[in-house]
Parts: sequence; C-alpha cells; structure tokens
Amino acid sequence: MTAPTSEATPVSRAPGIAFIFRKALISALVALVLFSLMIGIRTEAGPSGQLIYWTRFGDLAAMVAAVFGGSIAVELLRQWWGPVGTIRIVPPAVQSALAVARRGIAPVLLIFTFLVPVIFYDQRYILDLGILVLTYVMLGWGLNVVVGLAGLLDLGYVAFYAVGAYSYALLATNFGLSFWVCLPLAGILAALWGVMLGFPVLRLRGDYLAIVTLAFGEIIRLVIINWQSLTGGPNGVSGIPRPTFFGIPLTPGDDGLAAKLGIEFSPTHRIVFLFYLILALALLTNWVTIRLRRLPIGRAWEALREDEVACRALGINTTTTKLTAFATGAMFGGFAGAFFATRQGFISPESFTFQESALVLAIVVLGGMGSQLGVALAALTMIGGFELFRGFDQYRMLVFGVAMVLLMIWRPRGLIGHRAPTVFLQHSQAISSDLVKEGHG
Repeated sequence: MTAPTSEATPVSRAPGIAFIFRKALISALVALVLFSLMIGIRTEAGPSGQLIYWTRFGDLAAMVAAVFGGSIAVELLRQWWGPVGTIRIVPPAVQSALAVARRGIAPVLLIFTFLVPVIFYDQRYILDLGILVLTYVMLGWGLNVVVGLAGLLDLGYVAFYAVGAYSYALLATNFGLSFWVCLPLAGILAALWGVMLGFPVLRLRGDYLAIVTLAFGEIIRLVIINWQSLTGGPNGVSGIPRPTFFGIPLTPGDDGLAAKLGIEFSPTHRIVFLFYLILALALLTNWVTIRLRRLPIGRAWEALREDEVACRALGINTTTTKLTAFATGAMFGGFAGAFFATRQGFISPESFTFQESALVLAIVVLGGMGSQLGVALAALTMIGGFELFRGFDQYRMLVFGVAMVLLMIWRPRGLIGHRAPTVFLQHSQAISSDLVKEGHG
C-alpha cells in the first residue's frame, strides 16, 4: 500500500523583508530624483540679474531618509492590518464607539462653531480664520452638489465665485444697492452663468468635461482682467460697501448699532457679525442641499452620478438634471462670492485663480464626495492646517501633498465616504406572479 499524498494548498504569504527593503529603496530613489531640484538645489535671481544658487544636501538627505523609513513603515502596517477583504483587527467595542462618535461629531462641531465668537472674542486672528474656514465650507458644499451628488467633474468652480463677487461689487458701488438686495441678485446671476456652462457640456463626461469647465474658469478670469471699463481690470474694484444689520450700520457713529443698543463700540462687532453671517449662509446651503437630495431632482442627481446610461433608460431627462446641478452649485458659489466681496471691501482677479478651484475640489474629494460632514471636516483640516504650517514656508505644500496622498491610499473615498442613495427600500417586498408573467411585466 502506498501512503496517501496530500495536495499542497496555496498559502498567501506576506512580502518578505527583502521585498520591503527593495520597494523602500525604489521609493527613496524616486524621492531623490524628484526632490533634488525642489529641495537640494535652490536658485534665485541675483541683485545684478545673474543666477545664483545654493545647495541643501542635508535637507535632501533627511527627506529621502524619511521616504525610505516611511515606505518600510507603510508596508509593515499593511501586513499588520491585513490584506483587503479580510476582517480588520478592530474590536467590536471600538467599532461601536467610533459609530457613536461619528453620529455625535456633527452637533458638537455645530455647537462649537456657534460659540467661537464668544470663546475667542478678543482674538481677531482666530475669528478671521473661522470666517475663512466657513467660506470654504460653503464653497465645498456648493461644489458638492455638482461633483458629489451629480458626479460632474467641475474644475472651473471659481468662475461662479468670481461672478458673485463682481456682481455684488458692481451693483453696490454703481447703483448703491444694499448687501441684502445684492446677495440674491449675485446668486441668480451666478446660477445663470451655471446654466450657460451647462449647455455646451451636456454631451461631455469625464476628462472632457473637466477640460471644458477648466477653460470656462479661465475665460471668466481673462474677461475680468481685460474688461477694464467694467471690472477695473487688474486694479480690481475697491470701496465695496460693508453689510448692515438690516439697515443699521456697524459704525461708531450715533446711527450705528452699538449706539442704538447703548453699548460701547468695538471693531470686533463687525467681525462677529460677519462670522454669524457666513455661518447662516453656510447652514442655509447645507439645509437646501439636504432638502434637495430628498426630492426627485436629488434622486435624479444620484442616478446620474451612478450611471448616466441607466439614468436615460429610466426616462430621466439628463439635460435638465445636469443644468439644475450646475445652476444650484453656481448659485451657492455666487452667494459665497458676494460675501467675500463685502468681507474684503476690495476684489481683484488675483483672488479667482485656478488654485482656488483646485483647493475647493480637493476639499470635496478629501472629505468624501456626497458627504456634507466630510466636506466641513476637510475644509477645517486643510484651511486650518495651512495656517498651522504657515511657519514652514518652503515645506508647507510638500507636507500637505504627502498627507493627501496618504489619505487617498488609506481612505480612497475621503474622510467620510458616502455614496448610499437617499431613498431606498428598507425591506424586500414580494411581487405577485400575476404582475411579472408574460404580457404584464
């Protein structure tokens, strides 16, 4: 008799030490090539026009070493965490705690936002930073309608931001209209430009749509620069009126709000008023977006995002669906632009470059397309992080680039990925055979 032979079953083995070191060495070599001109050699124009340079090989070596060590750490973490498709090593108690924290973070963040002017009343820098963060939160929620809900990649969202800002600035300076009258007009004009952008791109998708929207944003910027008789060209528009509290100015005069309330005037009053104004506009944007998602147009946006061909097969008019998405997102961008104009008191084309569109799009993608809370957290992280690393002048963008790459590796759907449909069947329903037999179904 012969002993039974057992067939060898394939066993998935984790990468060995040699593989990890080889991959880390390749990453270090790539970093050496990329950072050699960015960090290792620095060039500038000298006082007489000649090119001068200096080397920073120590910083370059430190960066390459960090990439080498980081690559090893990432591979070891992947082995510890396990391959895709396996059960993650997270205890059930930790999972439940994370779920509770996720549900409670939104109300806690909202309450803290309301209390920011009270807690940091004497710190002008934090109040200004809060206004800036809320402005980008509002822009992110507006672009989230186009990119996150409808699935239309828009790289020219700054154009609607600029239309809203210049609409308010020109109406207020030339016709003397108040902020509360110009605000809806700025939103309507921005929505009109959104519809004008939507018509040429009805048949485009993917990369082609992104290229056309990018061109649209550059067209608006070039028009603003060259139409000097209307927009002031590169000099911009100055002397933009400040908003009033329903007709009562926030000035130190006898007709000001402080005098009417019988309190001592402080310049911080206007900053606090602007903070709550942009907070109200951002919450309005959030509320309208949530309400629209539950309406048929919101479900049509989600269907368009998932599959445009299936959307057409269901009888949904994709033309009106796309146009409403562009118009709605552009309207919110126009509101944010009007607030930006009255906040600054001066606007110029330098404030509406492609970098602004890229920043808002990064906020939407990193936060999680379709997630309102994720966009708010991403805006807080990115804008606040930029200020936090302001002292690292030369390495700030590098640090954030690395952070974005790591986030896209570990959280490819953003901080809070949310693509579940707004309306779905909670329970499966049985269908009678009479309804699905031949001739009836």
